[in-house]
Amino acid sequence: MYRIREADSQDEEVAEFLDELHRITFFDSAPVPPFDAGYWWLAFCGAEPVAFAGLVRSTHAPNAGYLCRVGVIRRHWGRSLQLRLLRAAASRARRNGWHSIVSDTTDNVVSANNFIRAGYRLYRPKLPWGWPNTLYWLKSM
Repeated sequence: MYRIREADSQDEEVAEFLDELHRITFFDSAPVPPFDAGYWWLAFCGAEPVAFAGLVRSTHAPNAGYLCRVGVIRRHWGRSLQLRLLRAAASRARRNGWHSIVSDTTDNVVSANNFIRAGYRLYRPKLPWGWPNTLYWLKSM
């Protein structure tokens, strides 16, 4: 029923999908990332994009990717889309030869549990980049 595809964020239509999904899933809680950098995925239900994820080279950890966004439209929650997107990003990180992926969550128990299911572990970065209550995640490749 759902398809996940790595997307060409340089394509104008893809960039519009990513922007719209970001606004629907994050509202104003996070700035819109630069979609022209890194690797991006779209999850489709039929022809409709319903979820997305982005992975960029980390500035927080050496030889690592940074999972900068994962968003799923609310009516598609509970269908393992976030977990599948986390796995797609891990596959890309391995192909890039990165040693790990780092990410963060703030006040999001569902996402935290999906990180755990995908093999991420809590860690404490030397220079935290989030809010005081942010949880930091690391997955070794």
